[in-house]
Amino acid sequence: MNSALKWKLIAGFLLVFIAGGVTGAFVAAVTTRHLLGPPHHGVAAERMRARLQAELNLTPEQMKKISPIIDRTGTELEQIRMETTRRVHDTFAESHRQISEDLTPEQKAKFEELRRRHQRWLHRMHRREAPELESPAP
Repeated sequence: MNSALKWKLIAGFLLVFIAGGVTGAFVAAVTTRHLLGPPHHGVAAERMRARLQAELNLTPEQMKKISPIIDRTGTELEQIRMETTRRVHDTFAESHRQISEDLTPEQKAKFEELRRRHQRWLHRMHRREAPELESPAP
């Protein structure tokens, strides 16, 4: 194998590797945003309604009868999500408070910076103002 062919093969493999990395990063970003993105009020109900309509070929009368059930379910799911989110935030806040008790002042400052970085990341991920994840001051 001559030198020119060898470099062409290396360049080709690098291009394929880079293209795969870019594609993987794009898919990961889209998937993460979809999974962790901001909730839209009523999305669950609309998706449920669309799926039932498409899968079951429901008549307009049937849709009219089940729409209140779907709407109520969507509202309940949103409430559950909000309660769960609050509980997760409260759990982390309490753990941060307890951890801070055993840290030196320098470690507390670093720990606080970690918390702030995480909060900024959440803001970017949700593209909206996230609920405060404030830990009580030690």
